[in-house]
Amino acid sequence: MDTPYGSAPVPVWERPEPRPRAAPVPLSRAKIAATAIRIADEHGLDGLSVRKIAKELGVGPMRLYDYVLNRSELLDLMVDAVYAEIGASGEHSGWRATVLAIAHRTRDAALDHEWFVDLLGARPQLGPHALAVGESTAAALSQAPGVRDVDDLQRALGALNAFIVGALRGEITERRAARATGADLSAWQAAVGPYLTRMLETGRYPTVARLVVDGAHLNAEETFRHNLTTIVDGVAGPRADG
Repeated sequence: MDTPYGSAPVPVWERPEPRPRAAPVPLSRAKIAATAIRIADEHGLDGLSVRKIAKELGVGPMRLYDYVLNRSELLDLMVDAVYAEIGASGEHSGWRATVLAIAHRTRDAALDHEWFVDLLGARPQLGPHALAVGESTAAALSQAPGVRDVDDLQRALGALNAFIVGALRGEITERRAARATGADLSAWQAAVGPYLTRMLETGRYPTVARLVVDGAHLNAEETFRHNLTTIVDGVAGPRADG
């Protein structure tokens, strides 16, 4: 098939929906993606399969392949549906407020859909909603005082995205670890306490010891807010030539 993409198939977002069949269950890519998201929210990506989605929708598995060619396309649709949630917001006053709002909505989405974090930064996000969020973020950062050209903008976007992906993966990993022990976060920390105490008493890790002994367990949301503000002010604020 001749396409603008050479030998590759036309991206799922540009292929028309299949014609409706005379079947008791109407389908669409949006409906398939929504069902896949519900399953992934409950069972994670490892528990997601075409067979499970088809069973949930009350159709045969092969029928889904009229709408998505493979698992990769299914994940693309799911990710873009989450970006639609991230992008669903009113206008914000000023570049800084816009960037902060998008970052916080991304965190909210990751907490609602933990599997989303596993795909952040792991594959190009080229769906229409992902591109819209990317456009809003880049357009806002381009107005920052310290962003003077496209090179500055690329660096600012890179630093911001690296922080968001790293922070969210760390937070979700901690939540999963706590659940894996069948306990809440405090109980999980208490379980590893004796081991950590023995290691710190060796004297080989004085700075880590100070953090553990003197540092408080910081609220995840407040920590994200503080560090995000630091990143945004650092990468986008005025800077001297040098």
